[in-house]
Amino acid sequence: MCDMFSLKGKIALVTGASYGIGYAIASAYAKAGATIVFNDINEELVNKGLAAYKNDGIEAHGYVCDVTDEAAVTEMIAKIESEVGTVDILVNNAGIIKRIPMCEMSASDFRKVIDVDLNAPFIMAKSVIPGMLKKGHGKIINICSMMSELGRETVSAYAAAKGGLKMLTKNIASEFGEANIQCNGIGPGYIATPQTAPLREKQADGSRHPFDAFIIAKTPAARWGTPEDLMGPAIFLASDASNFVNGHILYVDGGILAYIGKQP
Repeated sequence: MCDMFSLKGKIALVTGASYGIGYAIASAYAKAGATIVFNDINEELVNKGLAAYKNDGIEAHGYVCDVTDEAAVTEMIAKIESEVGTVDILVNNAGIIKRIPMCEMSASDFRKVIDVDLNAPFIMAKSVIPGMLKKGHGKIINICSMMSELGRETVSAYAAAKGGLKMLTKNIASEFGEANIQCNGIGPGYIATPQTAPLREKQADGSRHPFDAFIIAKTPAARWGTPEDLMGPAIFLASDASNFVNGHILYVDGGILAYIGKQP
């Protein structure tokens, strides 16, 4: 059974994996036997990631690349194929969020979120699929969100992008399933990362941040998730154990989407 979950001999490319969720997923893949490749938006972040992987005993290959730039992505994939090998597993993890009320948000800010969170996964996927077709197999995992299913104040662009990413996931699965390429998504719940740290800060009186209290009350697990909570699902979707799972979004949310909430 363990062999079904092994990634030995596989090359995994995780975008935006210098830290946070992407770093946790890439580290899990390394422990499962994969060769790790990652990118980030600038050299400082790539170097930070390389140092962190080295400190954890992981030999990773880092590249500077803006995933919204199709020409840059094409160049990066060619470099990876030349220097490391053909990508077997792609995780579209790089993303941004802008928490701005809809009527206060500029169209340019809206487009920026769509560009990073939806257009970039499209560009990345179309760049690695030809290599996967030649190899006769491939795994594409898109980091979606509960906002693929739910709306909330101030995240109109993010929810629109993640909803679109959910449907892009299903379409890639539909178009390339016959070629033995599986495309699935992971929908994290609220994860304790540096990005969400301000939402978990204690108040001056020692009480929980109001949003922190709200999330704890809405989550049956009664806690925030951790990047490590995503490791197992990510390995499953990248491994042979999921070869007949395609077009699925696996929500790792502590039960939020299953829960109506406590009675006031």
